Order: sequence, then C-alpha cells, then structure tokens
Amino acid sequence: MKKIVAAGAVAAALVAVLSLAHADVPSGQDALLEGFRLVEVASVADAMEQLYGKRAYLAHDMRPLNAAKFAGPAVTVLLKKEENHDGAKALQGMLDTIDESAPGSVYVMVLEDGLDYAGLGGLMSTAMKYRGFAGAVVDGGIRDTPQITKLQFPVFSRGVVPSTTVNHYRFAGRNVPVQCAGVEVRAGDIVVADLDGVAIVPREHAADVLKKAQQLDESEHSMFPFIEKYKSIREAVARFGRL
Repeated sequence: MKKIVAAGAVAAALVAVLSLAHADVPSGQDALLEGFRLVEVASVADAMEQLYGKRAYLAHDMRPLNAAKFAGPAVTVLLKKEENHDGAKALQGMLDTIDESAPGSVYVMVLEDGLDYAGLGGLMSTAMKYRGFAGAVVDGGIRDTPQITKLQFPVFSRGVVPSTTVNHYRFAGRNVPVQCAGVEVRAGDIVVADLDGVAIVPREHAADVLKKAQQLDESEHSMFPFIEKYKSIREAVARFGRL
C-alpha cells in the first residue's frame, strides 16, 4: 500500500513539474508580442515599408506623455462628434471596452475631429492600469496628466487639453476598423510604441514584420561600435547596408 501511495506521489510531482515547464514555454502569440516589445519602432516602420510598401507609423504629433515602450494587440474605440445631453450614457461603450478587454491589450481611441477634446484622463487610465492594459493610443487629446504620470501608465496622444467629451461625443463602435493618425487599425493588429512614435502591424503580417525588424535592429546595433572604431559612417553603411 505504501509503495502505491509513493508511486502516486511521484507521478503527481512529475505532472506538476511538466506543467510548470510547459507554462514557461511562451505561446506563439506571447513570443510574438515579446519580440515586438524588444525591437525599435523605427525598425518596425522600416520593415513594413520594405516588405509591403506601406506606411505603418502614426502622425508625427502622436507623442507619449512620458517615456514609454510597449506592444500589444489593439482594441479599438470610435467616438463620433455629436452634441447631446445624455452625459456619460452616450459614452458607455468606451467604458465597457475597458472592463471587457483582455490584459495586455492596447486601447486605441479615435475621436472624430478631436484634437481639442480629451478622450482619456485619470479615471480611465487608472482602470486600464489595473485591468492590465499594455498602454493607450488616443487620436485626440488627453487630460489629467499629473494623475496619469503618477500611475506610470503609458499613453500616447496628439495633445493635452482640459476639455471633456461628455455631451460632445457619442460612442460609435468597438473593435471596428478606425483611421488613427493616418493609419488604419483593426482589432487584433499589433501596436508597437516607443519614444520615436507608434507603428501598427497588421496581424496577418506580424510574424514576417517582426523577423525583418529584428534583422534591421541587429544590423544597426552592429554599426555603432564599427562607427566608433573607424570613425566613418560611409564605411559603416557600405558594410552593413543600413541607414
């Protein structure tokens, strides 16, 4: 009887070890996102252009409130400009999107003609932070910047304004295709952001774009010590083929 119990304990321990080992192996999606978190946005933008001849980067005025670097799948929210007296009720869908999205998501909000309206502030940023969002990208303005900075939640926007969307906008769709600062974003597309800006990678091209971006990163990073040693950018470009 003791041998049977001991054998059972050994088997259970083996299953636990195997399960732990399996948990440490990232899934394909997790590995892909981890790769995008490490590469530079400039290399992602170059990779999209070289592979597909398409612009992937958002407008130059899409800037971070504070230093930030993240990557994650997009959840999109569209707000249409419409004067109303419905208060927060007209915007309920944008709040539901926060509460119902998976951890690791990037909240991509587009405000129609919204550069002078704050689509996101301290309350929504707090909710996203504790829901585990990777970050937020707002084609419009933001406010409550001291609170967002204190949270250390990464937010990109096209400006900072003290205004509100309440009574001026109406929720028009979740996870619908949107035009965000010059680039189409669909739900599930990969959003990659760092201090250079934001790039959008169509989900069907993600693996190829990541591979190319990693190659571009490796070439560029190899050039720095070469330039330091030989003091010539011309020779570095001729050798590595990267500029």
